[in-house]
Amino acid sequence: MLFNSYIFVFVFFPICLLGWYSLLQAGCPSAAKAFLLAMSLWFYGYFNLVYLLIMVGSIAVNYLFHIGLSRHPDKRFMALAVACNLGVLFYFKYFDFFLSTMNGAFGTSFVLRGILLPLGISFFTFQQISFIVDTYRGEIRDCRFLEYALFVAFFPQLIAGPIVNHSEMLPQFERLGREKADWERIAEGFALFVLGLFKKVLLADTFGKGVDYGYGNLTALGRADAVLVIVFYALQLYFDFSGYCDMARGLGKMLGIEIPVNFDSPYKAVNIVDFWKRWHITLNRFFTKYVYIPLGGNRKGQGRMYGNLLIVFFLSGLWHGAGWNFIVWGMLHGVLYVATRFWQRSIKKDDKGVRKNKFMTLLSQTLLFLYVSVAWVYFRAADIAQANSLLRAACLGKWQRISQDLAECFRLDEFWYVIKVLHLDNYSFSRYILMALILAVGLYLAMAGKNAAQLASRLRYRAVSAVVIAVLAVWCVLSLSGVSTFLYFNF
Repeated sequence: MLFNSYIFVFVFFPICLLGWYSLLQAGCPSAAKAFLLAMSLWFYGYFNLVYLLIMVGSIAVNYLFHIGLSRHPDKRFMALAVACNLGVLFYFKYFDFFLSTMNGAFGTSFVLRGILLPLGISFFTFQQISFIVDTYRGEIRDCRFLEYALFVAFFPQLIAGPIVNHSEMLPQFERLGREKADWERIAEGFALFVLGLFKKVLLADTFGKGVDYGYGNLTALGRADAVLVIVFYALQLYFDFSGYCDMARGLGKMLGIEIPVNFDSPYKAVNIVDFWKRWHITLNRFFTKYVYIPLGGNRKGQGRMYGNLLIVFFLSGLWHGAGWNFIVWGMLHGVLYVATRFWQRSIKKDDKGVRKNKFMTLLSQTLLFLYVSVAWVYFRAADIAQANSLLRAACLGKWQRISQDLAECFRLDEFWYVIKVLHLDNYSFSRYILMALILAVGLYLAMAGKNAAQLASRLRYRAVSAVVIAVLAVWCVLSLSGVSTFLYFNF
C-alpha cells in the first residue's frame, strides 16, 4: 500500500486513526498497540503476502535472539544473530549479483535465481541489527514482544525508513495512553503529510517523467538535454525520498508518535561532510555507530580514519543496491568526503569561515550540488555503461535545441490551461515555460527555501495557512491516479 494512494488516504489511515484513538481514549493502551501492529501488518501484507511472511519470521527470530542476549550477553551469540540477519539480506538482495559477478570474473555459468526482493528489507534488517547489538551492549532492558514487533513493523517508517533507534521509539510506546490527543500536533502532522505528498506527487513524479524520457532516449539527447536530465534526477530523488520521510513523520505525529528527522535540506550543504549530516541522517548514524566506530573511527591515526571512512561509503553504496554502479556512487562520495576531511584537518579549521561569505557559500553549495548530481547518475543508471553514456552526452554531446519531447514531460494540464488562457500556447517557446518554471521552483525549494518540517511547524497557526494546506491536499488527491511508487522501495 502506498501513502500516495486512494485506499491509504480514504480507507486505511482513517480506520487506523479512528481505531487508535478510540482504544486509547477507552483506556486500553495494550489493545491500541495490538491494533496498530495489526494495521501495520495489513499495510505491509497489502503489497505481497510473501513479503509479510518474511518480515514476521524475521521479527520472531530476532526477538528470540534479543531474549537470549538479554539473559546471556555472549559476543559469539550476538555475532551469530548479526550474521543471520546479514545472511537473509544477502540472499534476497545480493545473491544474484554475486552469481553474475562470479560469471563475469571467472567465466562460470551459474544460473541467476531471479529472487524476489522483499520491500523494505534493507531498512528493517538494519533496524533489527542495531537492536540486537544494543541488547548485547546492555543498552536495552527487557522488551515485550508487542513493543518489539511494533518497533520493527510500525507502518509509517517500515518500507523506506528512517532507520529508527530503540531509544527513540520504545519509550514512546511505553507512554501510550498516558497523554491525551494533542490537536496541535495532529494539525502539524497533517500539514507535514500534505507537504510531503506535494513533494512526491507534484514535484518528484513530474521530474521523474523527464528522467524516464532521458534514460530511455540516451542516443537522442543533446548536451543541454543530458545536463537537464542529470539535474532532474537529483531533484526527483530528493523530493521523492524526503517527501516519503515527511509523510512518515506526519503520520507519526497524527498518531502521537515522533519519528526522527531524516533530511535537513541537504542541497543547502556547502561541502560533502555537511551533506552527509543532512542526507539520510539515520543511515549515516547507523554506519557511524555500528561500523565506523567499531572499526576504530579516528582513534587509530589519520590513515586508519580515512580507510574506515572509505569502508563506510563502500558499504553505503552496496546497501543501496546490488550493482557495481552503486559501489561507484558510494566511492565517489567517499573519495570527496576523505579529501574534504583531509583539507579541513590540514588547514586546522572547519568551513565556518566559508559560510560567512555569501558568495563563497553560494559557490560551494552550487559546486557540491553539481558533484552530487553527477554521482547520482550512477545511482539511477541500470549499469555503469548507461551512466557513462549519459555523462558523455552531457560533456561531449551536440549543442542543439532542448528536446520538445523532454519539455512535454512537464506539461501539467492544470498549468497548461493557464497558458492557453493567456494565449501563450501559440508561441514556439510555450512548451518550455512549464519546464523552466517547475525547475526553478524545484531548485529554490531544495537549495534555498524552508524545508517541510519548518513550514509545517508554522502553518498550523494561521487561517491562511490552513487554506493553503487544504488546497494542496485537494490538488494532490486529484493527482494520485498518475503517481508512481517511491524510489527507495527498490533499496
